[in-house]
Amino acid sequence: MLENTDISRRHFLKKTMSAGTLGAAMAMLPTLANAHAIEMPRDISDFKISFRNQHTGESFSSVYKANGRYNPDAFHEINHVMRDFRTGDIFPIDPRVIDILFMVRYNAGAEHIPYEILSGYRSPKTNAMLGRAGTGVASNSLHMTGQAADLRLPGYKTRYIRNLAVKLKAGGVGFYPKSNFIHVDTGRPRNW
Repeated sequence: MLENTDISRRHFLKKTMSAGTLGAAMAMLPTLANAHAIEMPRDISDFKISFRNQHTGESFSSVYKANGRYNPDAFHEINHVMRDFRTGDIFPIDPRVIDILFMVRYNAGAEHIPYEILSGYRSPKTNAMLGRAGTGVASNSLHMTGQAADLRLPGYKTRYIRNLAVKLKAGGVGFYPKSNFIHVDTGRPRNW
């Protein structure tokens, strides 16, 4: 994966610039450049992900990366489905979030089961509102930079999915057993 990171980032930026989100994409650039490597399976050339946004009912199911390169058209759709459903704001999702989702599902042997996405991108306005509501939302949440997702994998215990995500050591992993979901992000490896 690392040998194609610059090319993939360039294609990603090109597509997000054409979508009018240059500032957002530029804000992500340092994170992508300093990201922790995720060990992806070498015997797979087409990486597919499937998920359904639990709030909008919209879904995505397609190849997001082929031959080591992210597909800008796929990310255009991913960004839309993982948008802030409260405000409608769209922001580029860090491709590594999708890599983490792929690897957790792959390691669970659940390649054909779509995730339930509870939260992807979260606007600063939404984040502040949730923080005021006392829902345990961090004021500097990585959701606001497209670097996080809250999710479930139907048919699998949340604790098991959390453990698979922690083993990747690719970013942060939060476990919310009462609400039955996990949080994954591309920040520094840590768990709670």
